Amino acid sequence: MLIAILQYLSGYLIIRIEGYSPERFLNMCSHHGIYLWNLKPCGHAYEMNISVKGFRRLKPIIRKTGTKIIIRERRGFPFFLHKYRKRKIFFGGIFFCIISIYILSMFVWNIHIEGNQRRTDEVILEFLEKKGVTHGMFRSSVDCSRIVKDIRKEYNDIIWVSAYMEGTRLMIQVKENQDTIETKEKLNPPVDIVADKDGIVKSIITRKGVPMVHEGDEVKKGDVLVSGTVEVLNDAKEVIDYQYHESDADIQVQTVMEYEDSMPITYEEKKMTGRKRYAVWFRAGGRNFTLGVLNNSFSHAVTETWDEQWKLGEHFWMPFSGGLIRVQEYEPQKKKRGEKEYQQLLTADFQKFCHNLEKKGVQILENDVKIYKETDTAAAKGNLTLLAPAGEKQAGQEKEVPQADTGESGQQEGN
Repeated sequence: MLIAILQYLSGYLIIRIEGYSPERFLNMCSHHGIYLWNLKPCGHAYEMNISVKGFRRLKPIIRKTGTKIIIRERRGFPFFLHKYRKRKIFFGGIFFCIISIYILSMFVWNIHIEGNQRRTDEVILEFLEKKGVTHGMFRSSVDCSRIVKDIRKEYNDIIWVSAYMEGTRLMIQVKENQDTIETKEKLNPPVDIVADKDGIVKSIITRKGVPMVHEGDEVKKGDVLVSGTVEVLNDAKEVIDYQYHESDADIQVQTVMEYEDSMPITYEEKKMTGRKRYAVWFRAGGRNFTLGVLNNSFSHAVTETWDEQWKLGEHFWMPFSGGLIRVQEYEPQKKKRGEKEYQQLLTADFQKFCHNLEKKGVQILENDVKIYKETDTAAAKGNLTLLAPAGEKQAGQEKEVPQADTGESGQQEGN
C-alpha cells in the first residue's frame, strides 16, 4: 500500500513495447536496474508500468533493441497537477478546504458526558459553561485537570471523574455514589399505577408496590391498580411507618374499543404536470436568504419544504440552517371509488391499525368491524375486544405516620 502511494506521488507511465525482440528490452532494463511492474503480454507486445525517472533512461536501450515504445497512459500526482494547472479556483478550493479543516481541528466541537444518572447532560454542560468550558472553545484552552476538580467540588455525590481530549471531542466520564442515589430514591414520593382504560383485569404480576386489584376485578379509568405506598407493620400487625416506591407491574386488562374509519366516495386526484420551481434557502442571524425563483402562474400547486438545523457533534447546534423549497404544478381530476376499491382501502387501513396494536402487545380477542356505504362516504365501524397492557404511572399521596397510643389520655380522664 505504501509503495503504491509513493508511486502515485512521484508519477508513473503505462507503456507498450513493440518490436522484433521485446524480451531483450526487458532483460536490458533488468540489467540496468530500471524497475518495471504490472508486466503483461498483449499479443506480440508487452504492457507495463514504469516510473518517470526510469522512462528517461530508456533511450539507449530502445536504440540497441530496435523496439518501439508507445505511452498508453500517464498517471500520478504530477500529471494531475499538469492537467489542471490552469484551474486556479479548483486548487484554491482544495487549499481552502485543507486550511479550513486545520482551523476547525483547533476547536472543541463536542462535549460528550458518560456515567451520569441523576443529572442530565444539559445540567452538567450548564455548569461547565459557567466555568468557561463550552462548545467552540480552543482545544489549547482546555484544562482537563481543572475540569475534574471543578466537577468533584460542585457535586459531592460524584466520586470519580475523568476528562480527556479525543480529536475535537472533550470526553468526560463520571461515576456517582450509588448509596447516595439509593438514599435519594427512598426519599422520593410514591408512584402508583392507575388504570388508563376501563376493563376487566385478566392478569397482574407485581414486582414493586402493593396490588390493589386482583384477576377478575372490573376497573374504571383512573382506579389505582398498584400502590407505591407500602405499610410497615409491627408484631401486633399495626402500621408504624410507610415506605415509598415507584410501582412496577405487568397488568393485562380485557377491554372494548370502538373503531371507526371513513373515506369519501368521490375524491380529487392530483395529476402532476411536470412543471416545477426550486429554491434553496439559508437562515442566519434571524434573516432568510433565498436562491432561486418560486414565482409562477400555476393555478394549482403543491409546495414542499425541506429544512435542517445543522449541528456539530451531539450538543453544539450551529447558528444557521438551510433547506430546499419545491413547488409542483398539478391538475385536479375528479374521481369516484368503486365498491371493490374502497373496501380494499378500508380493509388495508384496518389491518394496519391491528398490526400497530399487536406491535404494542395488544391481542385482539373479538372483531365485529364491518364496512358500510353511506351517501357520500364509505366507513368501517365496529367494536374490538382486546387483551391489552394497562396502567400508567401517577404520583401517589404520602401518608402520615400513625402516632403510638401511650394511654396518657385515659389516665387523665380517670383522675
